[in-house]
Amino acid sequence: MFYYFLVPLADQFQPFNMFRYLTFRTGGAVMTALIIAFVIGPPLIRWLKVRQGKGQPIREDGPQRHLLEKKGTPTMGGLMILIALLVSTLLWADLSNPYVWIVLTVTLGFGLLGWWDDYLKVSKRSSAGVSGGVKLVIQGLISIAAVILIMELHKAAPGPEPLSGTVAVPFLKDTLVPLGAFFIVFGLLVIVGASNAVNLTDGLDGLAIVPVMIAALSFALICYIVGRADYTNYLQIHFVPGAGELAILCGALLGAGLGFLWYNAPPAMVFMGDTGSLALGGMLGTMAVAIKHEIVLAIIGGLFVLEAVSVMIQVASFKLTGKRVFRMAPIHHHFEQLGWREPTIVIRFWIIAVILALIGLSTLKIR
Repeated sequence: MFYYFLVPLADQFQPFNMFRYLTFRTGGAVMTALIIAFVIGPPLIRWLKVRQGKGQPIREDGPQRHLLEKKGTPTMGGLMILIALLVSTLLWADLSNPYVWIVLTVTLGFGLLGWWDDYLKVSKRSSAGVSGGVKLVIQGLISIAAVILIMELHKAAPGPEPLSGTVAVPFLKDTLVPLGAFFIVFGLLVIVGASNAVNLTDGLDGLAIVPVMIAALSFALICYIVGRADYTNYLQIHFVPGAGELAILCGALLGAGLGFLWYNAPPAMVFMGDTGSLALGGMLGTMAVAIKHEIVLAIIGGLFVLEAVSVMIQVASFKLTGKRVFRMAPIHHHFEQLGWREPTIVIRFWIIAVILALIGLSTLKIR
């Protein structure tokens, strides 16, 4: 909105020229989202406590200490993140950019699905919300629509090879693997997989939001570079016109995440719930598809992948052999059962997320 109204006035008032710069607007999005989260956090948490009464239902098959330590904590804190993210993006982004609206639509759509799931859990006083099948169908429909729209935008991208329907391979120069129509399925798996992987990671205070912020910061840099023809030529990666504007959303997510962490730090005053985790994972997955860095997302978000794979291994092992590989899945609960304290698990997982982000960013230069 600022870009739309203030940039045309730059000739009359020189300071408005700053709003032309993506870096300035990204910084503005970070600070705006952070301030909004700080301001709305306390009243939102009070409102959630009143509306939910006993807070989020705790899984009886989870770690037993959670039944004591986390009982009564309200959920749906993802509303704080989504409100701050949405308002900040609308203020600082170029709203004529189609990538902005596609990513926002997926984020809010997944957030609404997560809110429905959280609402059922709270209202029924049960850890079972929306059925897994219904979740996957809704996520799938939203993701397919987003991938098709992104593919149409990619068709207009300049370059010796078409971007639409292809997958870029990190560490290799100018390598695009054509998938054709199958790319829709691939994009669907990326978005839905990222959404559910973040959801599985959200099991301890602060565990999910910091790796999400690390991924957002990493993708802010990648989006900015991918949207600049001069930088992409130098780094020998693929230019995606207009994708740089997604750095604004990454900045807004970083600021909103910092604000949320203030209230989610151990011991958490509020949980993000599926309202936040499904939305944030879907957002990261959609951006990865838009900027042709799907495989890099699997590296930067490797912690989320690890959590999801641990659940798959546990389920497959138990069904095939009747034995469990981990004491409890997702894997952060396994370390709880080994006797690790919650802050130890959370901080060590943050360190892993930073290391994976650095590896992922190295793909920009190693070609």
